[in-house]
Formats: sequence, C-alpha cells, structure tokens
Amino acid sequence: MNNDKNPIRGRGASDNPANRFEGRYTDYDLDEETGEKPSQDTKLIRDDTKQILSENDSPDIPFTYGLNPYRGCEHGCIYCYARPTHEFLGFSPGLDFESRIMVKYDAAEKLRDKFASKSWKPESITLSGVTDPYQPIERELEISRDCLKVFAEARNPVGIITKNYLVTHDLDLLQELAQYNAVHVTLSVTTLDRDLARVMEPRTSQPPRRLKAIKELSERGISVGVNVAPVIPGLTDHEVADILEAAREAGATHAGYTIVRLPYAVKDLFREWLEQHFPDRKEKVLNRIKNMRDGQLNKSEFGERFHGDGEFADQIRNMFNIQTKKLGFNETPLSLSTEHFQRPQQGQLNLF
Repeated sequence: MNNDKNPIRGRGASDNPANRFEGRYTDYDLDEETGEKPSQDTKLIRDDTKQILSENDSPDIPFTYGLNPYRGCEHGCIYCYARPTHEFLGFSPGLDFESRIMVKYDAAEKLRDKFASKSWKPESITLSGVTDPYQPIERELEISRDCLKVFAEARNPVGIITKNYLVTHDLDLLQELAQYNAVHVTLSVTTLDRDLARVMEPRTSQPPRRLKAIKELSERGISVGVNVAPVIPGLTDHEVADILEAAREAGATHAGYTIVRLPYAVKDLFREWLEQHFPDRKEKVLNRIKNMRDGQLNKSEFGERFHGDGEFADQIRNMFNIQTKKLGFNETPLSLSTEHFQRPQQGQLNLF
C-alpha cells in the first residue's frame, strides 16, 4: 500500500494496491499545487463478454442467475466485497475499481436473445448481484433501463439490489412488471448517518434518498425491501434497529442483513480507511470483526461468510430477528412469478 494516507475527495479508496495476480502497482500522481491525490476521472471501457448472465452455485446466495451491466462501481463503497473481482480484469481493487468501469453496452440485446432462445427456462434473475446497476453512469447510459425493457416485454421476473435513488427513474417499467408479480427491489441501507455515508459510500445516494426510493416504490405497488448491509460492528451495528424502523415506515415489507466481508485486498483498504477517518475506533472495529471470524478479518466458508459467528454475531442476529418480527417484516415469503413469461421475437430491436 502507498504510504500517502490522505483520503481523496469523492472516492472511497485512497490507494491502488497491486493486483494479486500480476503484482502490478499503479499509483496516481499528486497534484503539484495541493500536494494531494486528485479525484480520478471515471473511464468507461467496453466489455464484450459473450455470456450476459453469470451463474451462481454458492449455497448461501439466494439466486442462480445475475446480470451485471457494469463491472467496477463508481459508488466507491470502501467495504465492497466485489472489489477483488476487478483483479480478474487486470485492474487494482482500489481506485481502479471505482474509476475504471467495464460497460456491457449491448447487455439488453444479449438479454433479449437469451429470452428468445428456446433453451431459456424462465426464472428470476438478479440485477445485478455484484456491482450496482444504478451507479451514477446509469443516468447517462441507461443500460439497466434497457434491460428492464426486455424484462418487461418478456415478463421474466427480476430482483434488483441497489443503493441509489436512481432506481425510481424506471418506475414505469417496474410498475409494468409488478402487474405480473415479476419484480422486487431491495434498497441497501448501511447507515442513517449522512456524514458517515459521505466518506464510507461517497457516490451513493444519501440515506434519506434511499428511504424516499423505498417510499415511492411502495406507493406504486412495487414490492420493495431493505437490506441492512453490511453491518459493521463497532461502527454501524447500533443503527440496525433504527434502519429497520425507518425502512418499514417508508413501506418496505421484507428485510435482510449481512455482516461486513473483507476479502483479499479489501482488508487493507478498509484498515487504511479506518485510520484516515476513525482512528479512535479502528482497533475496536477490527477486533469485533475478528471476533465474528474466528480471529480473522475474513472467512470465505459458505454458511458463515455473510452473518459470522460468535458473541457479537449472535447479538446482531437476535436483535435483527426481534425487530423484524416486531415491525412485521417478512410475514409472507418472497416469491416472484414466471407464469406470465412470453418469449420475445429474436432479433427484433425496436425497443432500442
């Protein structure tokens, strides 16, 4: 890691650790006038991946197929467990992950061909499951929106996970899908503290905007839930009950949570971020995470990696279960329908 510990405005990471496969380290030059690293401009790189759907075989992830229009994420959440995926593309999990975004410009076209194929058996797809489909560049590119047009045409169910109010830009398509019980939207809310969110998730929507998105979705009859994720012990765990209450008041009907995961270089990025922003809490936070991970900052075993174990993990789990029951969350199973699926005509691109 670079010895320069100054945070960069508008970015979560302040360094570009070496790619673990290539051992290559790419630093960014300091500004001659300020002596600080400038916030890097976002660069978009075309992604010509042939397979538009990624298949998941993890037993503790509740979906089989994910669709990721973007790889890398401008939101810059410092704790993001997806950061190491950028290393498979030859980039760093640090600043590169936030500023070098791979874009699947033809995602909607490929999705339409997938649904038109007789080999496709309709089932719910998660948009996106890795990086946020409504990160800031979606406002300009509208690739997630174009994909939703295909979902709506085919009436294939879709589950959306986002931290961005921008999802409300697609209320028309979401309402259309809701008529067929073919959509559920989950807003991830990590904290209600604006100042904390600003440095921890620098380019996401602020917490009140995410709650507003829940309200607007709910008012239009769109199934919506909240994911208190990730819970960071010693930093945000005291907010879990308040987040659940605020989300329920806004109209969320389902709730889940995960404990922070810090795989590979994310451990070092997160440790450095704590030193920059919360040096007085650094050891407390790290020690509590270790308490949940058998003395480590990360465990990758299925069944444990999302919720942890130990005393603090049990406290969070029990409190979450009590609050969700008290507030009336998860009273009915979340099940989207495939019965209205209709196969689109292959090769027709009139929607685009």
